[in-house]
Amino acid sequence: MLLPVIMAGGSGSRLWPLSRSLYPKQFIRLTSDKSMLQETVARLTGIEHQAPLFICNEDHRFIVAEQLRETKQAHTGILLEPVGRNTAPAITLAALQARHQGDDPLLLVLAADHVIEDERAFQRAVLEAQHIAEEGKLVTFGIVPNAPETGYGYIKKGKAYSATSFHVNEFVEKPSLKTAQHYVQTGEYCWNSGMFMFKASRFLEELKVHRPDILEACHQAIEHAKPDLDFIRINEAIFQDCPAESIDYAVMENTQDAVMVPMDAGWSDVGSFSALWEISKRDEAGNALVGDVLTASANNNYIYSQDKLVSAVGVDDLVIVETKDAVLVANRHKVQDVKNIVSQLKQLDRTEYQQHREVYRPWGSHDEIAAGERYHVKHLKIKPGERTALQQHHHRAEHWVVVQGTAKVTNGDKSYLVAENASTFIPVGAPHRIENPGKIDLHLIEVRSGCYLNEDDVVRLEEYGVGY
Repeated sequence: MLLPVIMAGGSGSRLWPLSRSLYPKQFIRLTSDKSMLQETVARLTGIEHQAPLFICNEDHRFIVAEQLRETKQAHTGILLEPVGRNTAPAITLAALQARHQGDDPLLLVLAADHVIEDERAFQRAVLEAQHIAEEGKLVTFGIVPNAPETGYGYIKKGKAYSATSFHVNEFVEKPSLKTAQHYVQTGEYCWNSGMFMFKASRFLEELKVHRPDILEACHQAIEHAKPDLDFIRINEAIFQDCPAESIDYAVMENTQDAVMVPMDAGWSDVGSFSALWEISKRDEAGNALVGDVLTASANNNYIYSQDKLVSAVGVDDLVIVETKDAVLVANRHKVQDVKNIVSQLKQLDRTEYQQHREVYRPWGSHDEIAAGERYHVKHLKIKPGERTALQQHHHRAEHWVVVQGTAKVTNGDKSYLVAENASTFIPVGAPHRIENPGKIDLHLIEVRSGCYLNEDDVVRLEEYGVGY
């Protein structure tokens, strides 16, 4: 049986400010009403498979779980990498986990942040690869190129393995423009998609030959993993000593059993705003517009509005992205340099590279509305049946005003309900928490006041996942 392994790590810095390190592009709704992660799962419909196995890092665990819950998507586990070690160790963990469960499935390794426009073509390629992988081959999917792209690695076709697949001649690093043009003209090369299929046992056999150090480190990390709700926590002390390596370098470039299945399915890794503009629906002037946007005499722009009206007059070839806490204006042909802004934000120790103004938690979200020297105002949303951590503060008091739903409040040694249009006061030092006992989302306004209002003024007395 086919086991999809969906890798949901990565930070997506080139799509800042939409993508942040704590909420990267795979969790964003870029091209539809589903996130890229949800789209990755949805395109498996029609292919017989087990519930997918997901791999993500510790910071994103609740986002993955919530997005699966939204779509009622079953899974066979969510592996939590304590540190990033590239794709070879991540896939090794998945293969070992599958074998640990007593199975030897075909692993279909997918990235959670790719766009595939032609799902039928994708499914045909997967079914073709399935027959090849069952014969013990390690399949890589090569994307039929439609342009001399310098941002992708390439795979050169070898002799035919079947009517629609080829032995791999070689893997090629990202080329110069001239070399990329030659690759496309010859028709002998495909883009390296980073998608694979093979039996779990065959991958582990090849890894044992070529990178036994990675195999041993991952084996020990899995052996000492601990289950935690929907998550499988990999042992950090062991895994951090695992070498960091891509699957291409560790296995695919060394094995004699690599086979490429070409895929012509409207694929994109959406690695930049220019790539996003290319795959987006555009108006007659070539503008891709998302949100509340007005234009006049503007052409070939990508304009995204999250929170405000954005208007553009007499401008061409720009990327304009407005979020609640940041605005990006860039030349559409220079968007690869957006990562330099992210680097500057890191150097300045600013939070905008890391998270959005609206911050997501296991219980819901909170969004800063206003802030001053001695006050902060936030909008909290708490999902039905959820609650925040029990905590107290040494320097601030809080007023809570319920605007939708009913809140169950713990305030010191008291517990009581607060209905819509009512409020309550949490004094300095009082242990407190908010619960939503109802059937609809609970919305409330929190007003913090005091001499010190930073997030580190918190003592968690009883954890629930992550407090705020």
